[in-house]
Amino acid sequence: MPTIRRLPEHLVNRIAAGEVVERPASALKELVENAIDAGSTQITVRLASGGLDMIEVTDDGCGMRPDEIALALERHATSKLPDEAIELVATLGFRGEALPSIGSVARLTIESRPHDAAEGWKRVVDHGIVAADGPAALPPGTRIRVEDLFGKVPARRKFLRSPRSEYAACQDVVRRLAMARPDVGFTMEHDGRRALSVQPREELAARVGRLIARELAEDGVVIEAERGTARLTGVAGLPTYNRGVADHQYLFVNGRPVRDKLLVGAVRGAYSDMLARDRHAVLALFLDIPPEEVDVNVHPAKTEVRFRDPAFVRGFLVGALRHALEAAGQKSAQPPQASAMGMWQVEPLAPPPAPSIGSLFAREYSAPRTGYQPSRLSEESAAWRSYEAEVMAQPAARAEAAQEASEEALRYPLGVARGQVAGTYIVAEAEDGLVIVDQHAAHERLVLEKLKAAGAEAAMNRSQALLLPEVVELEEVACDALEDKLGDLARHGLVLERFGPAAMLVRAVPSVLSKSDVSALVRDVADDLARNGDALLLGEKLDLVLATMACHGSVRAGRMLSVAEMNALLREMERTPRSGQCNHGRPTWVKLAHGDIEKLFGRK
Repeated sequence: MPTIRRLPEHLVNRIAAGEVVERPASALKELVENAIDAGSTQITVRLASGGLDMIEVTDDGCGMRPDEIALALERHATSKLPDEAIELVATLGFRGEALPSIGSVARLTIESRPHDAAEGWKRVVDHGIVAADGPAALPPGTRIRVEDLFGKVPARRKFLRSPRSEYAACQDVVRRLAMARPDVGFTMEHDGRRALSVQPREELAARVGRLIARELAEDGVVIEAERGTARLTGVAGLPTYNRGVADHQYLFVNGRPVRDKLLVGAVRGAYSDMLARDRHAVLALFLDIPPEEVDVNVHPAKTEVRFRDPAFVRGFLVGALRHALEAAGQKSAQPPQASAMGMWQVEPLAPPPAPSIGSLFAREYSAPRTGYQPSRLSEESAAWRSYEAEVMAQPAARAEAAQEASEEALRYPLGVARGQVAGTYIVAEAEDGLVIVDQHAAHERLVLEKLKAAGAEAAMNRSQALLLPEVVELEEVACDALEDKLGDLARHGLVLERFGPAAMLVRAVPSVLSKSDVSALVRDVADDLARNGDALLLGEKLDLVLATMACHGSVRAGRMLSVAEMNALLREMERTPRSGQCNHGRPTWVKLAHGDIEKLFGRK
């Protein structure tokens, strides 16, 4: 057997680099975090070939003296832990492994100058070997350049992706850190082209909108909530403003960008009855809690955290998001798409001309003119008028004769009904434009909210006893977790009983889920308990059933409504929270402003 030996320093640094420096974006994250922790107000990032050839980060922070630069290149050396209370760390980085790890797999150049120093200092480390050390001319602050990443480690270099993909990952890192610190200005250049620029001391909502999407200013709601010592701020997109992937969900804990499963699950739960399962919300949430309530030292890259009370955190996020979305009322994200607006301007196909008119002119100009025949022309004109009346008498929409709307009625947010198109869409006139409502989608939301308000969820949670109790075999740890939550599960209608060390006996299930796969349901709940520490999935399944009931109980498309029914639906939408979107995240109404209508007809 080989004897135990101490690994050489360069090999230790490479092993650490494997944990910390996975790709250029990982190195960039460490460098920018160091710049933020140095008290910088302006940070400039320059990249070449997506960071594969060069990464440069320049800041105006506190700077370092020559002896501090040398110490910063040693492992586990940091200025971010003044004492041994690692659970109270408030900085972004604190491990002290980033710079020596990067220097062991790249050419690392550090130039720094404290604000009270007359000149700066420079040290170059080429793949773990000091290559240069001496004075340098630069303004107060620090400039760090990383070149030829993994140049002497070809086994790692070949696993990197294309420059375009690596650049996208670097841009995401800078975007997240810039979002977390609106008090700091960020500039990012790639191959000589400026890709990102935000000014310091911006409002949080403005910074988020600038970095994610400008539409969030109109299609989002501001989050500001507190519960005990926890505080949640940020911007959340309306359910109708969604994406097909979850890449536009930015989550922060105490100013640290994280990718936490608990927080992602909380977001999904908050939007559960407002989005389709394959759509994802767009948002940026900033959670601030006491440092002793969260453990940030669970991952080398510090992208994962562990909460002392995960159920509290999840409940707080879900409640705050739902409250903010309800406060938005019937607001809906409805930017008019260019393609949709363009279809309004397509010339309509003219109805086929009456044959008599065409034949009239053919005959009149081909036959010899023996004299003027006004009676013949009058007969053909009468035929055209009869044909035109017959074509126009085939309506694609209907509405009862409505009384003249008063100015007060027009001031309703959704206006007053003027008609119905295709038995599906209500056309209403508002003071500031034309409103079109999808009657089925709108009524679907109204029915769901009424079911919730009437306590239908409690009725849904009634248990239906199984004729023959079913035994579900699970791991012993999963059975222990389920046994600890028997009371909570019973309140949802799922009645379980321990059946030996590695099995659970199912005696009853929620009545609305009685036709589902009982074994799969219990396993899903057990997995949810293991992942989140609470029985969350069962509640979401019940919400989904409730939404399905609302869908089937609402006004169907194709049903003709009276004007009174249309107006009643509009007024009910104005009183109902979250009525701007149906249970699947689609908009229930859109508005065509007067200015848009004038553009369609060339008046503007």
